[in-house]
Amino acid sequence: MRRLILPLAAAVALTAVPATSANAAPDIGREVLADGDGWGSAGAGTTGGSAAAPEHVVTVSTLEEFREAVSGDHPKIVRVEGTVDANTAPDGTPIACEDYAVDGYTLEGYLAAYDPAVWGWEDPSGPLEEARAASQDVQAEQIRVRVGSNTTVVGAGDDAVISGMNLLVHDVDNVILRNLSFSDTHDCFPGWDPADGGTGNWNSEYDHVEVSGATNVWVDHNTFDDGDNPGAELPDHFGRKYEVHDGLLDIVRGSDLVTVSWNDFVERDKAMLLGNSDSRTTDRGRLRVTYHHNHFDGLGQRAPRVRYGQVHVYNNHYTVRGGLYQYSLGVGVESHVHAENNVFDLHDGIGAEEVLYNWGGDDIVEHGNAVMRDGRGRLTRVDLVEAYNAANPGMELGTAGTWVPEFAPDVEPVHAVRGLPRKVGAGLL
Repeated sequence: MRRLILPLAAAVALTAVPATSANAAPDIGREVLADGDGWGSAGAGTTGGSAAAPEHVVTVSTLEEFREAVSGDHPKIVRVEGTVDANTAPDGTPIACEDYAVDGYTLEGYLAAYDPAVWGWEDPSGPLEEARAASQDVQAEQIRVRVGSNTTVVGAGDDAVISGMNLLVHDVDNVILRNLSFSDTHDCFPGWDPADGGTGNWNSEYDHVEVSGATNVWVDHNTFDDGDNPGAELPDHFGRKYEVHDGLLDIVRGSDLVTVSWNDFVERDKAMLLGNSDSRTTDRGRLRVTYHHNHFDGLGQRAPRVRYGQVHVYNNHYTVRGGLYQYSLGVGVESHVHAENNVFDLHDGIGAEEVLYNWGGDDIVEHGNAVMRDGRGRLTRVDLVEAYNAANPGMELGTAGTWVPEFAPDVEPVHAVRGLPRKVGAGLL
Protein backbone atom coordinates (compact mmCIF):
# COMPACT_ATOMS: atom_id res chain seq x y z
CA MET A 1 0.00 0.00 0.00
CA ARG A 2 1.27 3.46 -0.87
CA ARG A 3 1.83 5.90 1.97
CA LEU A 4 1.24 9.60 1.38
CA ILE A 5 3.62 12.10 2.96
CA LEU A 6 2.79 15.70 2.17
CA PRO A 7 4.59 18.96 2.96
CA LEU A 8 3.71 20.45 6.34
CA ALA A 9 1.54 23.26 4.95
CA ALA A 10 -0.59 20.79 3.02
CA ALA A 11 -0.73 18.43 5.99
CA VAL A 12 -2.11 21.08 8.31
CA ALA A 13 -4.77 21.94 5.76
CA LEU A 14 -5.90 18.31 5.73
CA THR A 15 -6.50 18.09 9.47
CA ALA A 16 -10.20 18.92 9.09
CA VAL A 17 -12.45 19.74 6.18
CA PRO A 18 -15.37 22.15 6.55
CA ALA A 19 -18.64 20.73 5.28
CA THR A 20 -19.91 24.23 4.46
CA SER A 21 -19.04 26.89 1.92
CA ALA A 22 -15.49 28.22 1.90
CA ASN A 23 -16.94 31.71 2.40
CA ALA A 24 -18.90 30.78 5.52
CA ALA A 25 -17.65 31.57 9.01
CA PRO A 26 -15.69 28.66 10.49
CA ASP A 27 -17.92 26.19 12.32
CA ILE A 28 -16.02 23.35 13.91
CA GLY A 29 -19.30 21.51 14.47
CA ARG A 30 -19.61 21.14 10.68
CA GLU A 31 -16.03 19.98 10.12
CA VAL A 32 -15.37 16.40 9.07
CA LEU A 33 -12.29 14.21 9.21
CA ALA A 34 -10.18 14.80 6.10
CA ASP A 35 -9.57 12.08 3.57
CA GLY A 36 -6.43 10.16 4.45
CA ASP A 37 -6.23 11.41 8.05
CA GLY A 38 -5.68 8.14 9.86
CA TRP A 39 -7.77 5.01 10.05
CA GLY A 40 -10.88 7.03 10.91
CA SER A 41 -10.96 8.32 7.33
CA ALA A 42 -11.21 4.81 5.86
CA GLY A 43 -14.40 2.99 4.99
CA ALA A 44 -17.32 5.40 4.87
CA GLY A 45 -15.20 8.14 6.47
CA THR A 46 -16.04 10.10 9.61
CA THR A 47 -18.42 13.03 9.17
CA GLY A 48 -20.28 12.93 12.49
CA GLY A 49 -23.30 15.21 12.53
CA SER A 50 -22.04 17.57 9.82
CA ALA A 51 -25.22 17.01 7.78
CA ALA A 52 -27.50 17.97 10.69
CA ALA A 53 -30.60 20.00 9.91
CA PRO A 54 -30.79 23.33 11.80
CA GLU A 55 -33.27 21.91 14.31
CA HIS A 56 -30.71 19.24 15.24
CA VAL A 57 -27.95 21.69 16.13
CA VAL A 58 -28.35 22.31 19.86
CA THR A 59 -26.40 23.93 22.68
CA VAL A 60 -26.49 22.23 26.07
CA SER A 61 -25.24 23.09 29.55
CA THR A 62 -26.80 20.43 31.82
CA LEU A 63 -26.60 16.67 32.08
CA GLU A 64 -30.22 16.10 31.13
CA GLU A 65 -29.94 18.36 28.09
CA PHE A 66 -26.78 16.58 27.03
CA ARG A 67 -28.23 13.08 27.50
CA GLU A 68 -31.25 13.91 25.38
CA ALA A 69 -29.28 15.76 22.71
CA VAL A 70 -26.77 12.95 21.95
CA SER A 71 -29.40 10.20 21.71
CA GLY A 72 -30.76 8.81 18.46
CA ASP A 73 -29.03 8.07 15.17
CA HIS A 74 -30.09 11.09 13.11
CA PRO A 75 -27.33 13.60 12.15
CA LYS A 76 -26.88 16.07 15.01
CA ILE A 77 -24.41 18.59 16.39
CA VAL A 78 -24.30 19.00 20.17
CA ARG A 79 -22.48 22.11 21.38
CA VAL A 80 -21.39 21.95 25.02
CA GLU A 81 -21.38 25.28 26.84
CA GLY A 82 -19.63 25.59 30.19
CA THR A 83 -19.48 22.53 32.46
CA VAL A 84 -21.79 19.53 32.18
CA ASP A 85 -21.37 17.69 35.49
CA ALA A 86 -22.67 14.11 35.47
CA ASN A 87 -22.76 14.02 39.27
CA THR A 88 -25.56 16.58 39.40
CA ALA A 89 -29.30 16.16 40.00
CA PRO A 90 -31.84 17.67 37.57
CA ASP A 91 -32.32 20.65 39.91
CA GLY A 92 -28.57 21.33 39.85
CA THR A 93 -27.80 19.87 43.26
CA PRO A 94 -24.39 18.13 43.40
CA ILE A 95 -24.49 14.39 44.05
CA ALA A 96 -21.83 13.11 46.44
CA CYS A 97 -20.56 9.55 46.65
CA GLU A 98 -22.53 8.99 49.85
CA ASP A 99 -25.72 9.82 47.96
CA TYR A 100 -25.25 6.82 45.68
CA ALA A 101 -24.66 4.36 48.53
CA VAL A 102 -27.39 1.79 49.18
CA ASP A 103 -27.99 -1.25 51.39
CA GLY A 104 -25.84 0.06 54.21
CA TYR A 105 -22.59 0.48 52.27
CA THR A 106 -19.91 2.67 53.79
CA LEU A 107 -16.24 2.76 52.88
CA GLU A 108 -15.28 2.51 56.53
CA GLY A 109 -17.36 -0.64 56.93
CA TYR A 110 -15.96 -2.14 53.73
CA LEU A 111 -12.37 -1.51 54.81
CA ALA A 112 -12.99 -3.02 58.23
CA ALA A 113 -14.68 -6.11 56.79
CA TYR A 114 -12.21 -6.96 54.02
CA ASP A 115 -8.89 -5.95 55.52
CA PRO A 116 -6.62 -8.89 54.62
CA ALA A 117 -5.50 -9.02 58.25
CA VAL A 118 -9.12 -9.85 59.13
CA TRP A 119 -10.69 -11.33 55.99
CA GLY A 120 -7.62 -13.00 54.52
CA TRP A 121 -6.74 -13.08 50.84
CA GLU A 122 -9.98 -14.43 49.46
CA ASP A 123 -12.24 -12.42 47.18
CA PRO A 124 -14.68 -10.21 49.12
CA SER A 125 -18.15 -11.72 49.43
CA GLY A 126 -21.25 -11.26 51.49
CA PRO A 127 -23.61 -8.37 52.24
CA LEU A 128 -21.07 -5.53 52.16
CA GLU A 129 -19.59 -6.61 48.82
CA GLU A 130 -23.11 -6.92 47.43
CA ALA A 131 -23.92 -3.46 48.77
CA ARG A 132 -20.79 -2.05 47.10
CA ALA A 133 -21.81 -3.54 43.74
CA ALA A 134 -25.39 -2.29 44.12
CA SER A 135 -24.15 1.21 44.97
CA GLN A 136 -21.92 1.13 41.92
CA ASP A 137 -24.95 0.30 39.80
CA VAL A 138 -26.78 3.35 41.17
CA GLN A 139 -23.90 5.61 40.20
CA ALA A 140 -23.62 4.00 36.75
CA GLU A 141 -27.27 4.77 36.04
CA GLN A 142 -26.54 8.43 36.73
CA ILE A 143 -23.21 9.05 34.99
CA ARG A 144 -23.30 6.75 31.96
CA VAL A 145 -24.41 8.46 28.76
CA ARG A 146 -24.71 6.79 25.34
CA VAL A 147 -23.98 8.64 22.12
CA GLY A 148 -25.97 7.82 19.00
CA SER A 149 -24.61 7.42 15.48
CA ASN A 150 -23.97 10.39 13.18
CA THR A 151 -23.13 12.69 16.08
CA THR A 152 -20.68 15.54 16.58
CA VAL A 153 -20.12 16.68 20.16
CA VAL A 154 -18.05 19.84 20.31
CA GLY A 155 -17.12 22.48 22.84
CA ALA A 156 -18.97 25.74 22.15
CA GLY A 157 -16.06 27.79 23.47
CA ASP A 158 -12.63 27.39 25.00
CA ASP A 159 -13.92 26.18 28.39
CA ALA A 160 -16.34 23.33 27.65
CA VAL A 161 -16.00 20.59 30.29
CA ILE A 162 -17.66 17.20 30.64
CA SER A 163 -17.06 16.22 34.25
CA GLY A 164 -17.60 12.88 35.97
CA MET A 165 -19.27 11.32 32.93
CA ASN A 166 -18.71 7.84 31.48
CA LEU A 167 -19.37 8.64 27.82
CA LEU A 168 -20.21 5.48 25.88
CA VAL A 169 -19.67 5.33 22.13
CA HIS A 170 -21.15 1.83 21.94
CA ASP A 171 -22.24 -0.10 18.83
CA VAL A 172 -22.67 3.05 16.75
CA ASP A 173 -21.07 4.56 13.66
CA ASN A 174 -19.73 7.96 12.67
CA VAL A 175 -19.03 9.95 15.85
CA ILE A 176 -16.84 13.04 16.36
CA LEU A 177 -15.70 14.38 19.76
CA ARG A 178 -13.79 17.70 19.65
CA ASN A 179 -12.71 20.67 21.75
CA LEU A 180 -13.83 19.19 25.06
CA SER A 181 -12.21 18.69 28.46
CA PHE A 182 -13.13 15.27 29.88
CA SER A 183 -12.45 15.50 33.59
CA ASP A 184 -12.52 13.29 36.70
CA THR A 185 -14.75 10.37 35.79
CA HIS A 186 -14.45 8.63 39.13
CA ASP A 187 -15.89 5.47 40.65
CA CYS A 188 -17.27 6.04 44.15
CA PHE A 189 -17.15 2.31 44.88
CA PRO A 190 -13.90 0.62 43.75
CA GLY A 191 -13.65 -3.08 44.51
CA TRP A 192 -10.77 -4.82 46.27
CA ASP A 193 -9.17 -7.70 44.36
CA PRO A 194 -6.64 -9.46 46.61
CA ALA A 195 -5.32 -11.60 43.74
CA ASP A 196 -4.56 -8.74 41.36
CA GLY A 197 -0.83 -8.27 40.88
CA GLY A 198 0.22 -10.56 43.69
CA THR A 199 -0.32 -7.99 46.45
CA GLY A 200 -3.87 -6.98 45.58
CA ASN A 201 -5.29 -3.91 43.85
CA TRP A 202 -8.29 -1.61 43.88
CA ASN A 203 -10.20 -1.79 40.60
CA SER A 204 -12.63 0.84 39.39
CA GLU A 205 -15.20 1.21 36.63
CA TYR A 206 -15.85 4.06 34.17
CA ASP A 207 -13.54 5.37 31.50
CA HIS A 208 -13.86 9.01 30.50
CA VAL A 209 -14.72 7.78 27.00
CA GLU A 210 -15.25 4.15 26.02
CA VAL A 211 -15.43 3.29 22.33
CA SER A 212 -16.88 -0.21 22.06
CA GLY A 213 -18.11 -1.96 18.92
CA ALA A 214 -18.09 1.39 17.12
CA THR A 215 -16.85 2.31 13.64
CA ASN A 216 -15.53 5.56 12.18
CA VAL A 217 -14.78 7.69 15.22
CA TRP A 218 -12.66 10.86 15.43
CA VAL A 219 -11.41 12.10 18.82
CA ASP A 220 -9.63 15.42 18.29
CA HIS A 221 -8.34 18.40 20.27
CA ASN A 222 -9.64 17.25 23.65
CA THR A 223 -8.12 17.25 27.13
CA PHE A 224 -8.44 14.22 29.42
CA ASP A 225 -7.53 14.68 33.09
CA ASP A 226 -8.46 14.01 36.73
CA GLY A 227 -9.64 17.54 37.45
CA ASP A 228 -9.72 18.27 41.18
CA ASN A 229 -9.27 14.60 42.06
CA PRO A 230 -5.70 13.77 40.93
CA GLY A 231 -4.55 10.20 41.27
CA ALA A 232 -1.35 11.26 43.03
CA GLU A 233 -3.44 12.52 45.97
CA LEU A 234 -5.57 9.41 46.43
CA PRO A 235 -5.06 7.54 49.72
CA ASP A 236 -3.69 4.05 50.22
CA HIS A 237 -5.84 1.27 51.65
CA PHE A 238 -4.54 -2.24 52.32
CA GLY A 239 -1.14 -1.00 51.18
CA ARG A 240 -2.34 -0.15 47.67
CA LYS A 241 -3.51 3.04 45.98
CA TYR A 242 -7.26 3.48 46.37
CA GLU A 243 -7.74 3.93 42.62
CA VAL A 244 -11.04 5.58 41.69
CA HIS A 245 -10.22 6.08 37.99
CA ASP A 246 -10.12 3.65 35.09
CA GLY A 247 -9.10 4.59 31.54
CA LEU A 248 -9.04 7.92 29.78
CA LEU A 249 -9.95 6.62 26.33
CA ASP A 250 -10.42 2.88 25.82
CA ILE A 251 -11.15 1.44 22.36
CA VAL A 252 -12.41 -2.12 22.66
CA ARG A 253 -14.71 -4.96 21.56
CA GLY A 254 -14.30 -4.88 17.82
CA SER A 255 -14.22 -1.12 17.36
CA ASP A 256 -12.64 -0.09 14.08
CA LEU A 257 -11.47 2.86 11.99
CA VAL A 258 -10.62 5.43 14.66
CA THR A 259 -8.40 8.51 14.54
CA VAL A 260 -7.17 10.04 17.82
CA SER A 261 -5.43 13.36 17.14
CA TRP A 262 -4.18 16.53 18.87
CA ASN A 263 -5.37 15.52 22.36
CA ASP A 264 -3.77 16.11 25.76
CA PHE A 265 -3.85 13.04 28.04
CA VAL A 266 -2.76 14.05 31.53
CA GLU A 267 -1.39 12.11 34.54
CA ARG A 268 -3.32 8.86 34.64
CA ASP A 269 -2.03 5.40 35.54
CA LYS A 270 -4.00 3.20 33.11
CA ALA A 271 -4.55 5.55 30.20
CA MET A 272 -5.61 3.92 26.92
CA LEU A 273 -6.51 0.29 26.29
CA LEU A 274 -6.87 -0.91 22.72
CA GLY A 275 -8.51 -4.32 22.80
CA ASN A 276 -9.71 -5.60 26.16
CA SER A 277 -9.05 -9.36 26.08
CA ASP A 278 -6.38 -11.74 24.81
CA SER A 279 -9.09 -14.33 24.16
CA ARG A 280 -11.30 -12.09 22.02
CA THR A 281 -10.15 -13.45 18.67
CA THR A 282 -13.12 -11.80 16.94
CA ASP A 283 -11.07 -8.58 17.19
CA ARG A 284 -8.80 -9.87 14.42
CA GLY A 285 -9.03 -7.60 11.40
CA ARG A 286 -10.51 -4.77 13.45
CA LEU A 287 -9.18 -2.31 16.07
CA ARG A 288 -7.51 -0.26 13.32
CA VAL A 289 -6.59 3.00 15.04
CA THR A 290 -4.30 5.97 14.38
CA TYR A 291 -2.83 8.07 17.21
CA HIS A 292 -1.07 11.20 15.99
CA HIS A 293 -0.04 14.56 17.42
CA ASN A 294 -1.13 13.78 20.97
CA HIS A 295 0.62 14.74 24.21
CA PHE A 296 0.86 11.79 26.61
CA ASP A 297 1.74 13.68 29.77
CA GLY A 298 2.80 11.82 32.91
CA LEU A 299 0.92 8.60 32.10
CA GLY A 300 1.72 5.42 34.02
CA GLN A 301 1.00 2.85 31.32
CA ARG A 302 -1.15 2.02 28.27
CA ALA A 303 -0.24 4.80 25.88
CA PRO A 304 -1.61 2.70 24.32
CA ARG A 305 -1.58 -1.00 25.20
CA VAL A 306 -2.53 -2.87 22.03
CA ARG A 307 -4.10 -6.21 21.21
CA TYR A 308 -4.80 -7.45 17.66
CA GLY A 309 -5.19 -4.11 15.90
CA GLN A 310 -3.19 -2.42 13.17
CA VAL A 311 -2.17 0.69 15.07
CA HIS A 312 -0.21 3.66 13.76
CA VAL A 313 1.40 5.79 16.48
CA TYR A 314 3.23 8.78 15.02
CA ASN A 315 4.31 12.32 15.89
CA ASN A 316 3.20 12.05 19.51
CA HIS A 317 5.02 13.68 22.42
CA TYR A 318 5.49 11.54 25.54
CA THR A 319 6.40 13.33 28.77
CA VAL A 320 7.57 10.41 30.91
CA ARG A 321 7.90 10.87 34.67
CA GLY A 322 8.57 8.60 37.64
CA GLY A 323 6.06 7.57 40.28
CA LEU A 324 3.40 5.47 38.55
CA TYR A 325 5.37 4.95 35.34
CA GLN A 326 5.62 1.39 34.01
CA TYR A 327 5.82 1.70 30.21
CA SER A 328 4.33 3.64 27.30
CA LEU A 329 3.68 1.28 24.37
CA GLY A 330 2.29 -2.14 25.29
CA VAL A 331 2.79 -4.78 22.58
CA GLY A 332 0.03 -7.34 23.14
CA VAL A 333 -1.30 -10.48 21.53
CA GLU A 334 -1.30 -10.36 17.72
CA SER A 335 -0.77 -6.60 17.81
CA HIS A 336 0.58 -4.76 14.79
CA VAL A 337 2.07 -1.50 16.03
CA HIS A 338 3.89 0.95 13.77
CA ALA A 339 5.50 3.69 15.88
CA GLU A 340 7.37 6.45 14.09
CA ASN A 341 8.76 9.92 14.73
CA ASN A 342 7.59 10.18 18.34
CA VAL A 343 9.43 12.15 21.04
CA PHE A 344 10.00 10.63 24.48
CA ASP A 345 10.95 13.26 27.05
CA LEU A 346 12.39 11.10 29.83
CA HIS A 347 12.52 12.36 33.42
CA ASP A 348 13.56 10.92 36.80
CA GLY A 349 16.23 8.61 35.41
CA ILE A 350 13.84 6.58 33.24
CA GLY A 351 15.63 4.91 30.35
CA ALA A 352 14.67 4.24 26.73
CA GLU A 353 14.55 0.52 27.56
CA GLU A 354 11.42 1.17 29.67
CA VAL A 355 9.31 2.71 26.89
CA LEU A 356 8.12 -0.64 25.46
CA TYR A 357 6.63 -3.66 27.20
CA ASN A 358 5.87 -7.09 25.80
CA TRP A 359 2.36 -8.23 26.75
CA GLY A 360 2.52 -11.37 24.65
CA GLY A 361 3.19 -9.74 21.29
CA ASP A 362 5.72 -10.70 18.67
CA ASP A 363 6.81 -7.64 16.71
CA ILE A 364 6.70 -3.87 16.62
CA VAL A 365 7.88 -1.70 13.76
CA GLU A 366 9.47 1.50 15.04
CA HIS A 367 11.68 4.07 13.42
CA GLY A 368 12.54 7.75 13.62
CA ASN A 369 11.77 7.98 17.36
CA ALA A 370 13.90 10.16 19.61
CA VAL A 371 14.51 10.84 23.30
CA MET A 372 15.38 13.92 25.29
CA ARG A 373 16.14 14.39 28.97
CA ASP A 374 14.16 16.46 31.48
CA GLY A 375 12.72 18.73 28.80
CA ARG A 376 16.17 19.98 27.83
CA GLY A 377 18.95 19.28 25.40
CA ARG A 378 19.05 17.83 21.93
CA LEU A 379 16.87 15.06 20.61
CA THR A 380 18.73 11.77 20.23
CA ARG A 381 17.53 9.07 17.86
CA VAL A 382 16.91 5.75 19.60
CA ASP A 383 16.13 2.18 18.61
CA LEU A 384 13.41 1.37 21.13
CA VAL A 385 13.30 -2.34 20.32
CA GLU A 386 17.05 -2.74 20.67
CA ALA A 387 17.02 -0.92 24.01
CA TYR A 388 14.10 -3.00 25.29
CA ASN A 389 15.53 -6.34 24.16
CA ALA A 390 18.91 -5.67 25.74
CA ALA A 391 17.22 -5.09 29.11
CA ASN A 392 14.66 -7.91 28.88
CA PRO A 393 16.25 -11.23 27.89
CA GLY A 394 13.64 -13.90 27.33
CA MET A 395 10.93 -11.34 26.49
CA GLU A 396 12.43 -10.00 23.28
CA LEU A 397 10.38 -8.32 20.57
CA GLY A 398 10.94 -8.77 16.86
CA THR A 399 10.80 -6.20 14.09
CA ALA A 400 9.43 -8.36 11.27
CA GLY A 401 6.03 -6.71 10.93
CA THR A 402 5.03 -6.25 7.31
CA TRP A 403 2.05 -3.89 7.67
CA VAL A 404 2.69 -0.40 6.27
CA PRO A 405 0.33 2.46 7.26
CA GLU A 406 -1.67 3.82 4.35
CA PHE A 407 -3.53 6.76 5.92
CA ALA A 408 -0.75 9.09 7.05
CA PRO A 409 -0.70 12.39 5.18
CA ASP A 410 1.06 14.48 7.80
CA VAL A 411 4.03 12.55 9.22
CA GLU A 412 6.47 15.27 10.28
CA PRO A 413 10.16 15.05 11.09
CA VAL A 414 10.65 14.14 14.71
CA HIS A 415 12.23 17.50 15.60
CA ALA A 416 8.92 19.21 14.68
CA VAL A 417 7.20 17.34 17.54
CA ARG A 418 9.26 18.96 20.28
CA GLY A 419 6.90 21.91 20.75
CA LEU A 420 3.72 19.81 20.43
CA PRO A 421 2.55 20.12 24.09
CA ARG A 422 1.71 23.80 23.50
CA LYS A 423 -0.55 22.98 20.54
CA VAL A 424 -2.82 20.18 21.77
CA GLY A 425 -5.95 19.80 23.83
CA ALA A 426 -9.25 21.63 24.23
CA GLY A 427 -9.62 25.34 23.59
CA LEU A 428 -7.21 25.55 20.67
CA LEU A 429 -9.55 25.19 17.71
